[in-house]
Amino acid sequence: MSTHPLPRVRLTAAAAVTTALALALTACGGDESGSAKAKTGGAGKVTVTDATGTEVEVPAKPAKVVALSELDLDSALALGVEPIGLTAGRGQQGAPGYLAGRAQDIPVVGAVTGPDIEKVLRAKPDVILAGQLADRKVLQQLKAVAPTVVTFGKDKDWKKALDLTGRVLGKQNEAKSFLTGYESRVAGLKKKLGPNAGATVSVARYSAKGTAVMQQGVFISDVLKDLGFKRPGIQNDRGQGHSTPISDEDIRQIDADWLFIGTLAAKGKDADLFTELKTKPAYRQLGAVRDGHATEIDGSKWTSLGGGLAALSVLDDIEKAMAK
Repeated sequence: MSTHPLPRVRLTAAAAVTTALALALTACGGDESGSAKAKTGGAGKVTVTDATGTEVEVPAKPAKVVALSELDLDSALALGVEPIGLTAGRGQQGAPGYLAGRAQDIPVVGAVTGPDIEKVLRAKPDVILAGQLADRKVLQQLKAVAPTVVTFGKDKDWKKALDLTGRVLGKQNEAKSFLTGYESRVAGLKKKLGPNAGATVSVARYSAKGTAVMQQGVFISDVLKDLGFKRPGIQNDRGQGHSTPISDEDIRQIDADWLFIGTLAAKGKDADLFTELKTKPAYRQLGAVRDGHATEIDGSKWTSLGGGLAALSVLDDIEKAMAK
């Protein structure tokens, strides 16, 4: 079961919307049929199996794509497809900071808490990338608008999500090429790290709620695992949620040979509080801080729901910090 709260959907009593949804549902009642592999379906269509095991018939070359998670937006852009709608990233007004330049003109059709069905309907998508959405009622409403694909499960595996998205968007070769390029980049960075290749690396996020560490089962931990880094303390264990809070009194738990820490936004209350944290003795006494091995990061990239583009950018950050 997902550890995120169930999505909420903004609905109104507008008769036009209700009627449109009902008509669309009738039109796409056969979307969940086909085989377990992507294959040619009806005229100009293919059938894929999504992350829940549901078979969905989608256009062979969808032109209008809505991305309902940060990972879906990342995957689509990595494959050269610009969505016509996105949901705001965690702690963001729009796309995650690291994608803002590439997605600045894409309309927002929802938030982390869930899609705005009316806005999705008005976008008239060919296909909807639904992220990890598990609310059956919401999924049914989305399927009434367009073929809807759940792209990842509780493992939040960005590589599997990219592969599935490639099949949905008719970009299988591009997905394969991207993953091959990523593995090559990882191998090259391992060599550049030299003696730091076996270091312990800690990742934390700071907010008004305090410090939280990134445990196993999330995007950044998978990237660090690819690089062969060790993790300190509880960061070796699978967390109960997306991140695990620790008290200021226990801030030593984030210490490691190298520390990467930041907030979800570069400006605002959380960023101001983080500036204060860096002046506190407990923080300044961390070994990584004393050794000059603490790097401030973009939390929307490192500590949120990243994909392939985030992974490549993280590798760049690590090289700049550790491969000196």
